[in-house]
Amino acid sequence: MVSPDAYRAARHAAAAIVRHDRGLLAVAGADRRSYLHGLLTNDIVSLEAGAGCYAAYLTPQGRMITDLFVYELGDSILATTARATTRDVLAKLDQFVFTEDVQLGDVTDTFSHVSLVGPSAPRVLAALLAQPEALLRSLPEHGNRRLPFEGQSAIVTRAGDLGEPGFDVYVEKDAAEHVMTQLKAAGAADLDAATAEAIRVEAGVPWFGPDMDAETIPLEAGIESRAISFTKGCYVGQEVIIRVLHRGHGRVARKLVGLSLDGLQVPSPGTTIRAGDREVGHITSAVMSPALEKPIALAYVQRDFVAVGTELSVDGSRAIVHALPFVARRL
Repeated sequence: MVSPDAYRAARHAAAAIVRHDRGLLAVAGADRRSYLHGLLTNDIVSLEAGAGCYAAYLTPQGRMITDLFVYELGDSILATTARATTRDVLAKLDQFVFTEDVQLGDVTDTFSHVSLVGPSAPRVLAALLAQPEALLRSLPEHGNRRLPFEGQSAIVTRAGDLGEPGFDVYVEKDAAEHVMTQLKAAGAADLDAATAEAIRVEAGVPWFGPDMDAETIPLEAGIESRAISFTKGCYVGQEVIIRVLHRGHGRVARKLVGLSLDGLQVPSPGTTIRAGDREVGHITSAVMSPALEKPIALAYVQRDFVAVGTELSVDGSRAIVHALPFVARRL
């Protein structure tokens, strides 16, 4: 159940949550950028220290293995992905290390990952780290810095995958509770998982697991503008993506859309969507929206039914295709 206090804090002040849903991979070695550049969909080789990007890792058939946030730290790369995929992703990446100077490691159990979101996040994080607020506000999307924190280093990245702009903070594993205590002392509220999910769905941010899986082509999920470089060289799965874009004019069989639902019942993931008697899609994520005061969902529907305003049905109730995001992010 959504917490009204946590929701207000995340939208209008600051709120923090420990991210148990994310896995962490470290990629070291002189060839780390060129190695990942040939595997992932975005431009990795051009990343300079302090920069990052969002990317996907695809099969040769153009379907997703996972998505990742990739951060060049200067001496190594930190990549975050859905925790459930971490071991499989590491094993697949390791298969492509031949003569390259690349070392891979799963550091999920070495670091804790804390997300801090909301318009007051820069001020709250500046108090935690004893840094100028302007330094944190100046970080671009996916920008990162190593900053001192009570005798150790904290990796700070600009992030927004929870749907509200903010920061991710990576510290040694046993420091997470202390970080949360200090953030709350500086004015952040506790952000519970249910409230974080409501904010994410309102923002229309798909996650690998609920909204993207091994059958998903990035173009279906609508992440291509953020995750794919159309000027870089080859990467795994590129041929399929280019064929769909150029020969198929970007048309895919289904697309991820937003749905605004009548009634008060929040549908379960996997619930069928119909147009009349015809099955045309399914729900992936659904919440009761605090902003709209009604159920909303992310869902895949067949391409003939993706136009905003299209009327469909879910469990016999009316569902209207809604423009994403449902609620605009605050910059």
